[in-house]
Amino acid sequence: MYSFTTDWFEQTAQANWAKLLPEIRPTRILEIGSFEGASTCFLMDTLAGSEALEIHCIDTWGGGIEHQEDGTAPSDMRAVESRFRRNTEHALSKAVHPVKLHIHKDLSHRALVRLLADGKENYFDFVYVDGSHQAPDVLCDAVLAFKLLKVGGVLAFDDYLWTNELTSAVEILRCPKPAIDAFVNIHFQKLRVLKMPLYQFYVQKTSD
Repeated sequence: MYSFTTDWFEQTAQANWAKLLPEIRPTRILEIGSFEGASTCFLMDTLAGSEALEIHCIDTWGGGIEHQEDGTAPSDMRAVESRFRRNTEHALSKAVHPVKLHIHKDLSHRALVRLLADGKENYFDFVYVDGSHQAPDVLCDAVLAFKLLKVGGVLAFDDYLWTNELTSAVEILRCPKPAIDAFVNIHFQKLRVLKMPLYQFYVQKTSD
């Protein structure tokens, strides 16, 4: 049995992924921000029945600024990491085909640079960006992830329309949207925007 304390993935992504994943059939997957593993487990449950997978998960399990502001204690994030590991172990135990699960417990920019240094440029079929919600961090994740994505691969951004409800006004640099917009505008000759319901944002890489 899985143990999830939130239904964020189910609310924002699951319907999109149920439609998209059978079409693109990714086997090499990179996930930036894993939390309790809901998206990781969905990937394994959906795809590992037909072919072997390689999944890389990047997370600090330390929480972001929004967790610091809402009073989330370090012990709470340790519990989140424990649930991630239990949930993914359960998904691995059910997988029909082999799944190589690589867990990178680190800041995303450091883990992404290491993957590039290890020869993973143009390697992944599907990259999911759901880490820090701060615009500078999101932009950094997007640029590095695009290098790791192969031509034809899909880059998915969570929380495109997210705002920090703990502040009294929308602070533009504390939201993913301006970073995603900047990335898409700069790379518009190398991608196409996929028509998917908003809150998330999807692009396909068309060239390096």
